[in-house]
Amino acid sequence: MEEEEEEKRQQEEDEERKELAALLQETAAIPPMYFRNWYGKQLQALSRRIKLLHPLADDLLELDQPTHPHLQPLLSALHHANLFLRSASASSASHASKIFLALDRDHFLKRHQQVLSHLVDSLAALSFDQLRISHEVREQVDLVHSQLKRALHQNSDTLSEDLHHHLLSIYNNPYQSNLDPQILHALANQLHLVTISDLKQESLAMHDMVVSTGGNDPDETIEKMSMLLKKIKDFVQTQNPVIDTVSSPKFLFPDANMNSPVSIPIPIPDEFRCPISLELMQDPVIVSTGQTYERICIEKWLASGHDTCPITQQRLAHRSLTTNYVLRSLITQWCEANGLDPPKRPSPPASLSSPRADLDALLVKLSSSDPEDQHSAAGEIRLLAKRNAANRLAIAQTGAVPLLKDLLFSSDLRTQEHAVTALLNLSICEENKTGIMASGCVPGVVHVLKTGNMEARENAAATLFSLSIVDEYKVTIGATGAIPALVSLLSEGTHRGKKDAATALFNLCIYQGNKGKAVRAGVVPLVMGLVTDPVGSMIDEAMAILAILASHPEGKMAIGTAEAVPVLVDTVRSGSPRNRENAAAVLVHLCNGEEGERFLGWADECGLLGPIRELAVNGTDRGKRKAVILLEKMSRFLVQKQEESSQETGAGRLGLGFGRGTGLVQELVEQLSQAHEDI
Repeated sequence: MEEEEEEKRQQEEDEERKELAALLQETAAIPPMYFRNWYGKQLQALSRRIKLLHPLADDLLELDQPTHPHLQPLLSALHHANLFLRSASASSASHASKIFLALDRDHFLKRHQQVLSHLVDSLAALSFDQLRISHEVREQVDLVHSQLKRALHQNSDTLSEDLHHHLLSIYNNPYQSNLDPQILHALANQLHLVTISDLKQESLAMHDMVVSTGGNDPDETIEKMSMLLKKIKDFVQTQNPVIDTVSSPKFLFPDANMNSPVSIPIPIPDEFRCPISLELMQDPVIVSTGQTYERICIEKWLASGHDTCPITQQRLAHRSLTTNYVLRSLITQWCEANGLDPPKRPSPPASLSSPRADLDALLVKLSSSDPEDQHSAAGEIRLLAKRNAANRLAIAQTGAVPLLKDLLFSSDLRTQEHAVTALLNLSICEENKTGIMASGCVPGVVHVLKTGNMEARENAAATLFSLSIVDEYKVTIGATGAIPALVSLLSEGTHRGKKDAATALFNLCIYQGNKGKAVRAGVVPLVMGLVTDPVGSMIDEAMAILAILASHPEGKMAIGTAEAVPVLVDTVRSGSPRNRENAAAVLVHLCNGEEGERFLGWADECGLLGPIRELAVNGTDRGKRKAVILLEKMSRFLVQKQEESSQETGAGRLGLGFGRGTGLVQELVEQLSQAHEDI
């Protein structure tokens, strides 16, 4: 026992050493060029110092004695540092907004300090006396420790406190006027927003943020950032009046009437133009690739037979269009600031017959930070989606699905229920299933299935059933942990909940890969309990699940272990036509393979022969086929049994018993012939 524990301990220590080496190697693999964002200097220094610890990992891997008990804190510190560096590099690689990074200064510095502190403490906890590592490695680790301590107590922030204060002030008061030109000049220089290229790149970065949030901006973060950028841009234009005319060949005029006499044309920002028409967008929408277009233009593109994104040429995952509310708001602000009529908001779809069916207003409430707004809007959309097919299509097309997806994780259980029920109602429409799956709603639905109130859990199960009607979605849903959650609902739900769970499980288990998951989640004992329930209210669903699981090796084994044969024989004898055929199908699977003879003998003892004969004559077509297969197996089994008995006792000693056995076999053969003719 002690040897086993020692071996286990050594394995764990080996894993710790390997994990340390892997973490250091992973950190070293982050290219330095990715640390080109606002805090690149700090990030490069941290990365460089962590790489210097690599010789420590090499020495530890060569040790043949127990590692230091305080190695785990170092692993934890390196893990957090790696996540921090990867997050920062991702921001740089995706050309994150400079304004956003500057506004995020306090959060970044706090995380940076936490990472440094964690590393300093974990290195200080190491005792080199307990580690047989080289003197050179000790010195290098000490050097890294000293550098990290010094960095921890230095203020290496490149944005001054005053400028950061001014930046926050302008951001939090977007309508403030008469700003100090010196402050704007300092901000433009510090943020490197002084050329047309700088400003255009910042604008594109904000557009990417809009796309990544699906057009949702509940806290108006992006909107206020855009207004801040406009102030800096306006200031830069005063220093260089022709800055915009270089890149904006299209113009609008302050008077909405294009025939009016005007003196100064107003250039349209590139990000406000539709890539197809190159005109100012009135109703911007996002397609599945993340690109934004004018709704009418992209609808014409799709209607002409195209299934690709005009800009990227990527095949569209789905044809759903999501309204880009943030960009539409920015366009409206830009128009008002330049004396132009703002774009006319599209009318709500005609199919919405409710007086409260202003979808735009509902979607704004869905994305609100106010829980009451979210609750009421989700409830209204739930009812609208229940009403008719036209409403379901209109709601999905206006971009409600991504917002409902977010509400699946709401802390308010009633809001959760509204959101999942709305998705259930939307999923009834075949055209909406693709959009729901592409929006990544399934994990949220599974979350509700696990944690919601009972009605929400029931509707989550029904949603999974609705989506799983499409074969390819059975695989996706099965991979999200839905099956164990459905089994739990089957165990503890209301009658309706159990029905919804059973229906979803049956549909998902049509895919062979999901059957083992259901068996391992413990579905077979639960289903057997439903079959033997005196009330018998769910025997149809239970028998259907048993029949589909019996074709899987794990399912077959679990059903056999559950001692199902007597119950199956009784069902063949007295069940409904559909249940009789399912019971026969399960028996066919049990009677195949190595243990087939054992189950045949058991079935014979339970009196299967009479019921299976009757099923072969009067059952459903499928029931007859299964009965014939069982009769054939039973015939061969009885013949073999007779032969074995004859060899043991001799034919002369069988007497009348042998005669009865021979007659039974002959009778079975004749009935099989008749059954084949009937089928």
